[in-house]
Amino acid sequence: MNQYKKVSFYTLGCKLNFSETSTIARQFVDAGFARVDFFDRPDIYVINTCSVTDNADKKCRQLVKKALKVNSNAQIVIIGCYAQLKPDEIASIEGVDLVLGANEKFNVIEHLEKLEGKAAERGKVEAIEIKQTKHFVPSYSYGDRTRSFLKVQDGCDYFCAFCTIPLARGFSRSETIENTLKIAREVAATDVKEVVLTGVNIGDFGNGGDENFYGLVQVLDEVEGIDRYRISSIEPNLLSDEIIQFVSSSKRFAPHFHVPLQSGSDKILKLMRRRYERSLYADRVRSIKQRMPDACIGVDVIVGFPGESDEDFLDTYQFLNDLDVSYFHVFTYSERDNTTAIRMTDVVPMDVRNKRSKMLHILGEKKKRAFYSTQEGKIARVLFESEEEEGMMYGFTENYVKVKFPYDEQLVNRFADIRLTQTDRDGVMKAELIAVVPDNKILA
Repeated sequence: MNQYKKVSFYTLGCKLNFSETSTIARQFVDAGFARVDFFDRPDIYVINTCSVTDNADKKCRQLVKKALKVNSNAQIVIIGCYAQLKPDEIASIEGVDLVLGANEKFNVIEHLEKLEGKAAERGKVEAIEIKQTKHFVPSYSYGDRTRSFLKVQDGCDYFCAFCTIPLARGFSRSETIENTLKIAREVAATDVKEVVLTGVNIGDFGNGGDENFYGLVQVLDEVEGIDRYRISSIEPNLLSDEIIQFVSSSKRFAPHFHVPLQSGSDKILKLMRRRYERSLYADRVRSIKQRMPDACIGVDVIVGFPGESDEDFLDTYQFLNDLDVSYFHVFTYSERDNTTAIRMTDVVPMDVRNKRSKMLHILGEKKKRAFYSTQEGKIARVLFESEEEEGMMYGFTENYVKVKFPYDEQLVNRFADIRLTQTDRDGVMKAELIAVVPDNKILA
């Protein structure tokens, strides 16, 4: 293969996908390829897909068409969850050359080399059954954003009724703490200052063995060169008091938790095959707030799940209204092939789903503004990002308050102590600069 070809990457979906795309991109660069922008006429496109919603599937098709318009001769490779779930469907998309499943996606270059001299062969599929995918491949993102997404776990054993992720990523698996620590030190050797721990079900790290997520965060907290960690989405039944207590007194872990709820109705939680009741969720929120009053708590919630009556939805609405949480991610239930939920009766009409979604979006915005109002006048530490928009730059405090400030190139990827002043009409906090934190200073 000509090692001086140009390659472009596009990622759909979650933080986990971003970490994997970045790792695969480094493989290409190390092999002599030039990584270029999507519109810079690359010879190869690698599209990393999601399949959480129907929209992600459609987005993949749109990207293939867009890529062909840029370079009709480009080779197009599709990887990710959609590629594992529906490889033949993707292979039939005009212009797709190669579809790689979960077990094969980290060997893109090798599979492309096998295609050389086979220009007429398009839509080739390389995918094995997901239950045979047992190897864990460490990944982290670098160069795409100010922060890095560090993959510490993959797969899931939970099989919730609405979810295709176990079918797309396989059983729960992870590396040892020792090997995860090696990857974290690689990240620490870069100019990255904030690391987000990510996975499908990160609280399941160690998967019932001698090691667990609590042990992992304790070790990572001692890594020099990483100033701040965030824990991405963690199941409420796996968010132990030990973890909460540790974060409250740790050197580098941010007081920010994203804890999926999905429903505030115990009846619906049972139908969803979730592993907790809402009383446990409320207990986790109380535990966090008792130890870290300024902590930010995000919530995932699904509306319109089969069997969700008006009463069930109002239970969820009232439960969320009463919870001391900071923001919502609201998902409208969508039918997914090969899930338990798709066979359920008592389907909620789409117009009702949309109405409920709108109600929770409004409530979520109120919650966010209420949380931000509690932060006005306080001093916080923000990590500024590189994007500039209408003369402003943005960043996040340790407790995930989004801050805006007049753009200053010298502040990019720098920590600064600021005083939060007021929330603007877009739901972003304005701030006054107190002091820029010197590089290499470990946060207290």
